[in-house]
Amino acid sequence: MTPRTPSDGSKKTAEENSAAKETKAAKSVKKAAAEKTAAKKTATKKAAAKKTSAKKAAAKKTTAKSVAAKATAKKVTAKKDTAKKAAPKKAAVKKLAAKKAAQSAPVQAEPAAPAAVSSTVSPALSHSVSPAVDAGDRERLLSGAHHSPHSVLGAHPVPGGVAFRAFRPYALSVTIVAGDLRAELHDDGDGFFSGLLPLREVPEYRLLVAYEGSVQDTEDAYRFLPALGDLDLYLIGEGRHEQLWTALGAQPMTHQGVAGTRFTVWAPNAQGVSLAGTFNFWDGTGYPMRSLGSSGVWELFVPGIGEGELYKFEITRADGSRTLRADPLARRTEVPPNTSSIVDASHHEWGDGEWLAGRGQVPAHEAPFSVYEVHLGSWRPGLTYRQLAEQLPAYVKDLGFTHVELMPVAEHPFGGSWGYQVTGFYAPTARLGTPDDFKYLVDALHQAGVGVLMDWVPAHFPRDDWALAEFDGRPLYEHEDPLRAAHPDWGTLEFDYGRREVRNFLVANAIYWCEEFHVDGLRVDAVASMLYLDYSREPGQWTPNEHGGRENLDAVGFLQEMNATVYRRVPGVVTIAEESTAWDGVTRATHHMGPGGFGGLGFGLKWNMGWMHDSLGYVSHEPVHRKYHHHEMTFSMVYAYSENYVLPISHDEVVHGKRALVSKMPGDWWQQRANHRAYLGFMWAHPGKQLLFMGQEFAQGAEWSEAHGPDWWLLDPAYGAEADHRGVRDLVRDLNTVYRHTPSLWQRDTEPSGFQWVVGDATEDNVFAFLRYDAEGVPLLAVSNFSPVVRHGYRLGVPDDIPAWHESLNTDAAKYGGGDVTNPDPIKPEPQGWHGRAASIRVTLPPLATVWLRPA
Repeated sequence: MTPRTPSDGSKKTAEENSAAKETKAAKSVKKAAAEKTAAKKTATKKAAAKKTSAKKAAAKKTTAKSVAAKATAKKVTAKKDTAKKAAPKKAAVKKLAAKKAAQSAPVQAEPAAPAAVSSTVSPALSHSVSPAVDAGDRERLLSGAHHSPHSVLGAHPVPGGVAFRAFRPYALSVTIVAGDLRAELHDDGDGFFSGLLPLREVPEYRLLVAYEGSVQDTEDAYRFLPALGDLDLYLIGEGRHEQLWTALGAQPMTHQGVAGTRFTVWAPNAQGVSLAGTFNFWDGTGYPMRSLGSSGVWELFVPGIGEGELYKFEITRADGSRTLRADPLARRTEVPPNTSSIVDASHHEWGDGEWLAGRGQVPAHEAPFSVYEVHLGSWRPGLTYRQLAEQLPAYVKDLGFTHVELMPVAEHPFGGSWGYQVTGFYAPTARLGTPDDFKYLVDALHQAGVGVLMDWVPAHFPRDDWALAEFDGRPLYEHEDPLRAAHPDWGTLEFDYGRREVRNFLVANAIYWCEEFHVDGLRVDAVASMLYLDYSREPGQWTPNEHGGRENLDAVGFLQEMNATVYRRVPGVVTIAEESTAWDGVTRATHHMGPGGFGGLGFGLKWNMGWMHDSLGYVSHEPVHRKYHHHEMTFSMVYAYSENYVLPISHDEVVHGKRALVSKMPGDWWQQRANHRAYLGFMWAHPGKQLLFMGQEFAQGAEWSEAHGPDWWLLDPAYGAEADHRGVRDLVRDLNTVYRHTPSLWQRDTEPSGFQWVVGDATEDNVFAFLRYDAEGVPLLAVSNFSPVVRHGYRLGVPDDIPAWHESLNTDAAKYGGGDVTNPDPIKPEPQGWHGRAASIRVTLPPLATVWLRPA
């Protein structure tokens, strides 16, 4: 960043300023005396009408000469001032400015011509004003605390003509160019230039700004009207701007016929806001923004600035200090650890129209829905978004998953946070490419028939001093109460969900990812930490709500608004809550009141953290001990239909000492893999949608690390145990294939009538058996044997209207690396009652395996 350096050469000495004032005063006295003498002579002579007329004509001629003479004198004075300035200017700053100006179509400086355009020149007025910026405005502009720079800078009609004022630190001179008119402005010091031209109205004009060695030909940013409309400001003020990204941030556009970029930012507590970037060497002094009324929004249209420019907002706090901040609405950022925002516009042409047209035909909870969770940065380390688009869609499609879930892709400064501490809520991380590159990846997945879910983090944000924390000098995005603002677990700050502008920022962000990037769903992170005022807080560290409860009513209102708005605006999209408590109505409609007096939160699906915790606890025990934990596998069916559930085996379960899924299993390597396969078979048959983290599909034994990603070498044919890992991956492919073609496994996921226990209490046998039904009543029988022994002729009660059963999947098959204990022939029911049913079948249950049977 270029340091701010006083422009010593542009300042007059005290003696020069004094002399200038004395000269001006002397001229004023002389002029007054002359006028008084002329009036005296006119009264005394009492000349005839003819002579009086002649004298008036002569006076007009003299006045015209005087105007020309003043213009010439002004030109000469300006030239002298320029010569005086040139020597003491700070060379380093001027060279940087010259280098930048040279990139902008250099124009050879021309001598200023007299300001004489007959059609626009105004008659001389007797009460003209000084065009220079007054002391108060000058000080506020220099200190970055001016709320209305456009009212001072630019061109303004004044008595005597049009006053032109420019604020260009480090410039040697500024010349107004309007048609044939060229007039060099007077250097008022400190980067201020001004001039009064005898024009009747403000012309279309440009600026020639001279730096050492070159001249920049540019539009004047301070001649433009606001580029943000009243409706935008009204909606922002109401907290109802559902496409906020179109109003705030950096927007390349054509305004008043001129191409440039509109910069806008919400900073209601700021004394002033300036724009700093590559185009002004990170010195925002000469680019002050204007405040748009009571909205708290600051705006500046900068002509000639376009895509690719780096920028930040230089905010003057209430105490006069300054802070340089990234744009909260930036749509593109620098690659971390750099933190600048980048002006961006999308040029991607979508090719997923067919996917979008069909994705909302069946609600997510009534459709096949199996998810492959991916950390893009480490799935194949080193690949960009576009390179991932060549590999990830084909891999996911081959394995049969219906969706991928991407761990957060919004920009974040620390890679070790995996994206869960966001600073750029509107920008895909630049680590892997541009926003259009990310769109290309989403497009490729859609064209492969794979939906895209994205982790979204509205619960908190980091404290980085260039991002959202105390953005304009006071708590703004975070709650003003320090106890409510500080997240107790992660050292971050919680959003103030009670402030409508903050709520709008987040609701619009959810819409943004769905509309601009065609994302099919948002998995909302850490919902539980949002819902409870006492989350991870001890007594005395939190304050009850207005009803005396511990519910965060502001967060409840925000989540309801977000869900209702997303579902209204983007049909076919699903929202998923990572919520780990028994909060009532997470997936209930927002207008349906629950027993606790709250409407539902309005999510489409909810992660079943209870099932995950209980089932992993069960399988981690040695088989001999599992009978004491049998209820951990059956308890989920007590509450299975209270919400619309996803069964998640996510990244959280395979890091930080929790071990990979296969490594949680007891026994030797064969038993670990068998347990792993049996567990996946049980999971895919259980009511709810499935989610599996990358690497677990081929039984990776090591914990995941973002530093190196999955151990793909385990699938190398040259590796001795490659067949073991490839077998597990083949099972996952077949689980997904059979699942997608068996409506019994997903069509009635949220209806109690879609599930029936056959045997749920075989604790001594470690066996679980249940039926799943589709909308037509067609069943599938799932049986899991979590003991290490073969159970021959195991009798199970079944419906008596099915003539025969056929084994459609067996996790012990040889092709998966199992012992190949199977039921190859159709199994016919016997008229012997069992498990409360009139008919039963005798099945061979392989050890540590799950078997699926369907009507033959």
